[in-house]
Amino acid sequence: MVSLPLRTRDVEPLQPAPDRFDVELVGVSRRFGAVAAVDDLSLRVEGGSFYSLLGPSGCGKTTTLRLIAGFEQPDRGDIRIAGRSVAGVPPYRRNVNTVFQHYALFPHMDVADNVGYGLKQRHVPEDERIRRVGAALELVRLSGYGRRRTWQLSGGQQQRVALARALINEPTVLLLDEPLGALDLKLRREMQHELKALQLHTGITFIYVTHDQEEALTMSDRLAVLRAGRIVQEGTPRELYERPADRYVAAFIGLSNFFPGRVVAAGPRIVIETASGLRIGARQPPDAASPLAEGATATVAVRPEWVRLGAPGEDGIVGRLIEATFLGDATEYRVETESLGTVVARRQTGGSGPASTGHVVGEAVTVGWDESAALALPE
Repeated sequence: MVSLPLRTRDVEPLQPAPDRFDVELVGVSRRFGAVAAVDDLSLRVEGGSFYSLLGPSGCGKTTTLRLIAGFEQPDRGDIRIAGRSVAGVPPYRRNVNTVFQHYALFPHMDVADNVGYGLKQRHVPEDERIRRVGAALELVRLSGYGRRRTWQLSGGQQQRVALARALINEPTVLLLDEPLGALDLKLRREMQHELKALQLHTGITFIYVTHDQEEALTMSDRLAVLRAGRIVQEGTPRELYERPADRYVAAFIGLSNFFPGRVVAAGPRIVIETASGLRIGARQPPDAASPLAEGATATVAVRPEWVRLGAPGEDGIVGRLIEATFLGDATEYRVETESLGTVVARRQTGGSGPASTGHVVGEAVTVGWDESAALALPE
């Protein structure tokens, strides 16, 4: 862990014991009037990990973050930081810092004063404060920027200032509430890699809130998908991408083709009949909460990268290529079929130029996939 220690009478000494989770929520609920923003939510975040809360607006992820920070208090349940309950402990006495989407930097202060503001409030001696600020700026690659005003910096540099200010006290947990939302796409992707590298370097536990699936997949060791204040599924990015619990998770993590229908054969191999009468074989994830039964409503999900395009006469479902979109690193093909509607296929761009299937828009093609690539998901 980076050496930026500061222990004062204002901060609870909540250092984790070995093999202890840095954050635990046990049956936590928080209501605002008739709305349950967080509903009986339980989760555990391992020390030194990058954990993300992913979901659409209104799913409860920011309220969960505010409960951990102490800005909100739960109506029910317990919150533990480094193994100790923080029920009733105010934010300033929790060894937790927060970085928001709008960085809340002081425009009348220079960078160094912004970063060292918390130290000054705690009456840390000036020479120690200068040393700590310099170390924090070096950590976020802003050495030499201490005397600049924050409004003279780019969005990415302001983001680093906010991170340095949050990290300078070496919190047990750093909470990040959509901190990249105000940045353009290219800078956002650069900062994703910087944040992950920073977390690995410091060893501090990061809990990251986002509605952007790419951010969550790129940076997280583990992530949780939320809906209506509850966790729908939790696991590694690969687990959630390859074995989503239901259609909601599959739709939120990556792009999928969905073919709804009814289960006509259940067991190790699931067969789903669509509204058009087409029967599709699929598999249910081995860790599914409950096996699909015959007669149940279900959906077949197939990722676009698993869909193959063929010429008429080849094995597959006949359709017409209606669109080919070059995306830079891939090309996306949309095929209109009579039995399944629109089917999307995706091919990675080759080293010599855009990906090509040899097909042109308007011509007849077939689409298909290996049965092992099709997931049977409950609605």
